[in-house]
Amino acid sequence: MTAVVVGVDGGGTGTRCVVATESGEVAGRGRAGGSNVLSAADPGESLRAALRDALEGVAGARVAGGVFALAGAESARERAESLVSGVWRACGLDGRVEIVPDPLAAFAGATAEPSGTVLIAGTGAMAARISGRRLTARVDGHGWLLGDEGSGVWIGRRAVQAVLALLDGRAAPTALLDAVAARVAAWETGEAGVPPGEEAATAATLTPWRVVRAVHGGISAAGPAWLGRLAPAVEAAAGDGDAAALEIIREAAGRLVSTALALGPGPEPGAPGGSGPLVFAGSLLTGPTALAAMVRTGLGDAAGTVVAARDSAAGAAALALHAVLPDALAAHRKLIV
Repeated sequence: MTAVVVGVDGGGTGTRCVVATESGEVAGRGRAGGSNVLSAADPGESLRAALRDALEGVAGARVAGGVFALAGAESARERAESLVSGVWRACGLDGRVEIVPDPLAAFAGATAEPSGTVLIAGTGAMAARISGRRLTARVDGHGWLLGDEGSGVWIGRRAVQAVLALLDGRAAPTALLDAVAARVAAWETGEAGVPPGEEAATAATLTPWRVVRAVHGGISAAGPAWLGRLAPAVEAAAGDGDAAALEIIREAAGRLVSTALALGPGPEPGAPGGSGPLVFAGSLLTGPTALAAMVRTGLGDAAGTVVAARDSAAGAAALALHAVLPDALAAHRKLIV
């Protein structure tokens, strides 16, 4: 019976699971809602759903081990361990399971190199150095309330602040008003109910208290990732030349560049990753975004070789292969192609 391993990538907005064979073939995939242990509404249920989905048709006895890369796990280690062990047992699995920082899986999902640097900008944001497939240094990743500068949530919060300044008469008009009004309207009609005597919010009827009400309600119901859903609208407005949106994207890029450079030189002179690549991870850096272009420009020669992340769940599975096989390099390369 051929053994398989499990890799899980749990972020603020989604959880993905990959089941891989010893030769690097994908035997199953699963998806569910967010499982950031600090901010997701029900991370345990998301982990269970993704794992069960991926393991459909796979005998539990075949599972030799697993790696869970969970956002927020380093700040809430005990809770993360309790969640993972409970989910693992609930799915009838006995193999060795390990929790690793999510930047490690992002790096391993982009390259089979053992060392380098990863810069992440998605729901959250951080930079990390990887040495021998272990995270050895990190900058930021302190969560949406205290850090994650340049992240999707950070950008969304800045967009709301820009609109509140406009509504207060403290700032010039911005196209972000339409985007924030649409988010408020979506929350009112879908979750909270439109205030008595009012219609769903529009750019013309939006008021500061409705914005504040929607933001607090949205975060309470869906976690801070609710704010991150505004990031694509900020990107689009910046692309159309909106001054407020451009300023937000420029500031986000500057903060991400500072985060990456704060790691200092790598183990060898030169780029932040030393002799290894710099992996861009997270939807804000892996897509053709203005933010990604600004970050590349801001890093300049310090970036070295830049590789875009592909599949962090496959990266977690690759790490699980390295834990159970004496030589998993070929399987790792095959798995992340």
